[in-house]
Amino acid sequence: MSIFRTCFSLFFILILYLPLHAQTRIKLATTTSTYDSGLLDVLLPPFEKEKNVRVEVIAVGTGKALKLAENGDVDVVMVHARKLEDAFVTNGFGVNRRDVMYNDFVIVGPVSDPAGISGM
Repeated sequence: MSIFRTCFSLFFILILYLPLHAQTRIKLATTTSTYDSGLLDVLLPPFEKEKNVRVEVIAVGTGKALKLAENGDVDVVMVHARKLEDAFVTNGFGVNRRDVMYNDFVIVGPVSDPAGISGM
């Protein structure tokens, strides 16, 4: 058998084999605050339906989430500690870090400012 036919045969077998063993579950480690916000309840169902995959969520603190990823126990992390995230990627444990959301604090109240906080 020629090298071409051998390579083609192996390639064909691989193509047939891969869909049978496609990943059907993704483990996501995220913070308890993200989990408790209800955001994942909105985001995950359409993602799971479109990608035909089930996302198993593990809600822990940022440090624990990153440690789970370092150990290979989860596939994705969604955390909120930029310095720890940068170190995680720099040390070769992660790739493709993205900003997903951020916190902002807004103080609202009457224009008359009865609490006297304007300009603090």
